[in-house]
Amino acid sequence: MELTPLLELLERLDEVHLQMLELAALKKQSIMDNQVDSLIDLLNRESRLVKLIGQLEEQRAEAAYAFLQGVGIRSNLNLNLTELSRLVFDPEDKARLLHIQQKLSGTLYRLKEANELNQKLIEQSLTFIDYSLDLLVGRPNQEITYHHPSDKGSSVTRPGIFDARG
Repeated sequence: MELTPLLELLERLDEVHLQMLELAALKKQSIMDNQVDSLIDLLNRESRLVKLIGQLEEQRAEAAYAFLQGVGIRSNLNLNLTELSRLVFDPEDKARLLHIQQKLSGTLYRLKEANELNQKLIEQSLTFIDYSLDLLVGRPNQEITYHHPSDKGSSVTRPGIFDARG
């Protein structure tokens, strides 16, 4: 059975994931530079690549199924690449399959790490924004009820950015 269509799809998946990795690096810079418009553009580009990955994944599953049928397996097994490689007897094809598996696995790992870093950067940005807002307008748990000026309650109040006293 011909393994080439599956190998070509795996190569294409690796290429698209490498493009996602490039976008992740650009997103990191946009987040650090607080470039919201650039970030939105990158997210749109990333969305298009995610759709393409979904299509390639469907084609990969079909190619894997076709390969299984070619080697005499009639059920629609969902085998990973290592399991699939055990059914490849041509040493050159097996080596190519294991090579692309290792390559794709490395790309996916790097992409996962880049996305986790970007998530942490976004969380830090949001924490900083929240902290900045607290400094500007007071704490959110600060009481918003009227207190007579002579009432020296135990709560310490901090004026917000707007002071109505002239």
